Amino acid sequence: MTLSIHNEAPRRLEGKFQAMVVCFILGLGSLVAWNSMLTVGDYYYTLFPRYHPLRVLTLVYQPFALGTMAILAYNESRINTRLRNLIGYSLFSVSTLLVLVLDLATSGKGGMGPYIGVCVLSACFGIADAHVQGGMVGDLSFMCPEFIQSFLAGLAASGALASGLRLLTKVGFENSKNGLRKGTILFFAISTLFEFFCIILYAFYFPKLSIVKYYRSKAASEGSKTVSADLAAAGIHNETNHQVGFDAKIQDRLSNKQLVLQNIDLAAALFLIYVLTLSIFPGFLYENTGSHQLGTWYPLVLIAMYNVLDLISRYIPLIKCLTLESRKGILIAVLSRFLLIPAFYFTAKYGDQGWMIMLVSFLGLTNGYLTVCVFTIAPEGYKGPEQNALGNLLVLFLLGGIFSGVALDWLWLMGKSGF
Repeated sequence: MTLSIHNEAPRRLEGKFQAMVVCFILGLGSLVAWNSMLTVGDYYYTLFPRYHPLRVLTLVYQPFALGTMAILAYNESRINTRLRNLIGYSLFSVSTLLVLVLDLATSGKGGMGPYIGVCVLSACFGIADAHVQGGMVGDLSFMCPEFIQSFLAGLAASGALASGLRLLTKVGFENSKNGLRKGTILFFAISTLFEFFCIILYAFYFPKLSIVKYYRSKAASEGSKTVSADLAAAGIHNETNHQVGFDAKIQDRLSNKQLVLQNIDLAAALFLIYVLTLSIFPGFLYENTGSHQLGTWYPLVLIAMYNVLDLISRYIPLIKCLTLESRKGILIAVLSRFLLIPAFYFTAKYGDQGWMIMLVSFLGLTNGYLTVCVFTIAPEGYKGPEQNALGNLLVLFLLGGIFSGVALDWLWLMGKSGF
């Protein structure tokens, strides 16, 4: 089959629902490994009580994610997106398996050696995240908005699923010997199998869906070179450049600098969304919220509430009248969220667990909703290669925000004994 140039969408694009489901699963697989590590924080605080494991693991993860993403975003137009995503999912799968192997090999003992091993694997998760999240967001940016919304919902679902499984394993193993460790082992075993399933799904099923082939063919006709391998996997050979009458100007695209300058408001919004979120979640929720009636369940409930509301909020923009499409409105909403910082501080100091659960829920609700609003309106009006590049650049700003938030999270420890 040979690629033909066509700018008008066919009357019926088959496989849209299937593609949305696949995007959701692939989004889930993009962060389920990392969220698994975050969600078993209670286990790591038992193994490494003196090392602030969640804060350190997140701080190790983010520089590798941000650095790798910067390199990939700069070279985006020359990178094979199919290979990039497959490398990312494969690295997720192998690293999750190695977390499991490390725990089994050390018999669940703490100490500096196992701690360094866990930190190294956390860095591997960061590298994998940069490959997958940037690659998938860029790829889906030139498809219909529902695809990127589904992928972003999958990212949030990974946290909700991880929290749900963690609560179940805690219930199932709480009263057994080494119950915390047994639950963690089961947790990572399930995550490993799921990551492997994502590799199969992306490699063999997703490229052959009719609607996906259509959008990738359209992007190729607009000059995109990143989709060639995916089109070949679907049995489509890109002969665009050899067709008579092909306008060379169609391959011209805005530079990365021009794209950033035109969308600096949305890039700043994403950066600030995640600066705030990661300055509170998850480290503050584990170490700065005190002791309450829920006991050891308290941080798990807080993490679960954040993840569930983050997931639910990512479906709100599907209701057209509830979608925030004003760039100025998005920025105002993002800046307003910073009022949550004093709210969390005073609630942790003087409030009870009910108020804290409400605040965490609102944090998740606004995080997911605003993220989807930014990613769905940003690609509008651009050609396929530009949409792909813009998707990668926005993920770069998102990861930059996460890294800054993780660093600022340490400020909550000021004044605490044992810093």
